[in-house]
Amino acid sequence: SLLISLQVVYEQEGVFIHSSCGKNDDQDSFIAGILRVIEKENEVVVDWRPLDETLDTSNILCAGKDSSSVVEWTQTPKEKCSRGADRPSSYEAEWDMVTTVSFKKKPHSNGDATAHTNGESKWSFLFSLTDLKSIKQNKEGMGWSYLVFCLKDDVKLPAVHFHHGDSKLLIKCLEKHVVLNESPHDERVLLVKTQKSLSQSFENLFDEPSYGLLQKWKRDPYTVTMGKFSKVTNYIFDSFRSSDPSNQRRPPSEMADFLNDTIPGLKINQQEEPGFEVITRIDLGKQPEVSRREPVSAEEWAKNMDSEGRILNVDYIKRLIFKGGLCHAVRKEAWKFLLGYFPWNSTKEERANLQKRKTDEYFRMKLQWKSVSEEQEKRNSRLRDYRSLIEKDVNRTDRTNKFYEGEDNPGLILLHDILMTYCMYDFDLGYVQGMSDLLSPVLYVMENEVDAFWCFVSYMDQMHQNFEEQMQGMKTQLIQLSTLLRLLDSGFCSYLESQDSGYLYFCFRWLLIRFKREFSFQDILRLWEVMWTELPCQNFHLLLCCAILESEKQQIMDKYYGFNEILKHINELSMKIDVEYILCKAEAISMQMMNCKELPQAVSEILGIENSSVTPDSDPGEDEGGAELSCPTSSYQSIPTPVAAANGTRDGAQQMCETQSLAPA
Repeated sequence: SLLISLQVVYEQEGVFIHSSCGKNDDQDSFIAGILRVIEKENEVVVDWRPLDETLDTSNILCAGKDSSSVVEWTQTPKEKCSRGADRPSSYEAEWDMVTTVSFKKKPHSNGDATAHTNGESKWSFLFSLTDLKSIKQNKEGMGWSYLVFCLKDDVKLPAVHFHHGDSKLLIKCLEKHVVLNESPHDERVLLVKTQKSLSQSFENLFDEPSYGLLQKWKRDPYTVTMGKFSKVTNYIFDSFRSSDPSNQRRPPSEMADFLNDTIPGLKINQQEEPGFEVITRIDLGKQPEVSRREPVSAEEWAKNMDSEGRILNVDYIKRLIFKGGLCHAVRKEAWKFLLGYFPWNSTKEERANLQKRKTDEYFRMKLQWKSVSEEQEKRNSRLRDYRSLIEKDVNRTDRTNKFYEGEDNPGLILLHDILMTYCMYDFDLGYVQGMSDLLSPVLYVMENEVDAFWCFVSYMDQMHQNFEEQMQGMKTQLIQLSTLLRLLDSGFCSYLESQDSGYLYFCFRWLLIRFKREFSFQDILRLWEVMWTELPCQNFHLLLCCAILESEKQQIMDKYYGFNEILKHINELSMKIDVEYILCKAEAISMQMMNCKELPQAVSEILGIENSSVTPDSDPGEDEGGAELSCPTSSYQSIPTPVAAANGTRDGAQQMCETQSLAPA
């Protein structure tokens, strides 16, 4: 049998159900029981069962994570142990998986308490916190305190009455795992807000690799796991399964429906959707050969400024950055423009004044959390939770980088303080794990707390929807990526769909934190600055996804990879992708699409182009009457570049040649 370590984090005896099943319907029959909250791998469950069916927790038998939602509790031959009130609530036990129950889709699987064996009481119940919708409490001073759990799909469980003690300790325990807000319509009702569960799902995915269909990985340090399976992909995969534990043995063929159930609105390539544009059999022609140039030097950057510090030709300098990136000496200043902290048309004096104002504003916000006393923080659960998550992440973010390595590193302190201050800037969003990945390179380049904060704010303005409760940004991007990939290679899309991989869930990590864990730290600096130019079109990062997938298409299809193998293969690409090759390939794909005269409207909207204006030789500067494109093909094609062709070898993409000196247009 498979041993599964569980932790009982709350246990209370003397919790009764009052049932009207006696001789007199007006008189309640009291059923004594024990209420527990149990942490089981990536899941937290609440369980109540009558005393005559309970047993010592060290001998409880339950189904494992890959089985049915209903945990089967069975008495072992071992004699029951006495259960004293002094038993520590953090008691840990090893639990055996005795059986697996075949998956059956049930109309109401949430909190299912119907699968009883061996004559168990009908009053026993068990549910996952992911299924909890609300908790109703009685008014204070009205007899025994009681709680009524209401699950999703409006399934109400029988009220549990606390004859020994009150329910406050249970509420405090639950608040460690979900956010509970008082209902505006009834002060007795606590509504479950899912933001914290999303945040904690990110915490779980960073802490505990738990991929059910592949071999389990032993727990590794944070920096080691960067090269392992995608933690974020594991999150979206495993949490989709654990959100309804009865689905944990769901075969791959049912994952598509499950994904859509878990993220409402994730509709990909469903032709019956109203207004959906079917994209098939459009000849994009051959991908053009694309090359990269050397990074923008400090001299080139300085030449493009006037005496007052204004950028002379914004479009020109953006094109240079797109084609070659920046040398490191220029990044500290250039990133402030690229991220929108500095206006492109500002003078040096205007920027100095802006920095002064922003410095004052930053330290006012920093003082807000710095001045919170311990007593105040005890009454502010959200601030406590944000701080806890930040402290965990700071201690494991890019620790192999010299800027963050070692104990008591000043970089770690700055990382912590900036993230805490961001919680004051945007308290509704606060901190969600993954955000430290976005800040780390920015702070590394800025080497300044205030500048790094405001650049991070600008970056989060772009990325905000990725971390929001409804995950709208992720839904939209996955749908858009599917649309682009279908145009690029409908055969490959069809193959992925045949392997139940059409939802492209394996790209989740790429999109969530913009490839931060797919490339080396230095490559990420290059990739991000290229993307921030917003050239050659909108959503260029989606074309980067297409470029990576197209590069791996042959191996996936030739070896007939299935559902498991595709996910494994894509995640093992981490730190193995040539950034220059992929940038060339993504640019070539953009040129293919912009040169297509029959570009579908859906694709035109994703890329932010008007297909009637997109021709190989179009230039917005030559056609004042036409619609201006964000980046026509010729606007960046005309820059002389060294050879690093997309259709050459990957090693060739690393080679640099001499380039002609470029002057501002």
